[in-house]
Amino acid sequence: MVKITGEYQGDLHTVAFHEPSGNSLTTDAPKDNQGRGAAFSPTDLTATSLATCIVTTLAIVARRHGVELSNTRFEVTKEMSTEAPRRIARLAVQVWLSIPKTAVPPGLLERTAELCPVSLSLHPSVEKPVTIHWAQ
Repeated sequence: MVKITGEYQGDLHTVAFHEPSGNSLTTDAPKDNQGRGAAFSPTDLTATSLATCIVTTLAIVARRHGVELSNTRFEVTKEMSTEAPRRIARLAVQVWLSIPKTAVPPGLLERTAELCPVSLSLHPSVEKPVTIHWAQ
């Protein structure tokens, strides 16, 4: 179990504390929703959670097959719904791996990306396409 605590600091700004590590992060409402956009928004953190979960899970599975995913990059694009209620509609993730597709069993990392814990925790209506770019 992990405990995270936090405070609302006013003006749509929060700070959260990760108890095990002592790290903190701040959030701010996005500019298109009355905020300043001065930090990650809560929905930005959801997008970040999905992308980092995918990359971390890929690295765990690749390591089990004797492959390290050094120099792996990712990008996630968040799209909000245009209709009410405001929600995340789509999180498109791209991952650039430093390994060729032949370094692991066929389809293994593609399936792994789709089944990361954050992906499985998101509402089914959220589109979550993942594109993996392999090294040549």
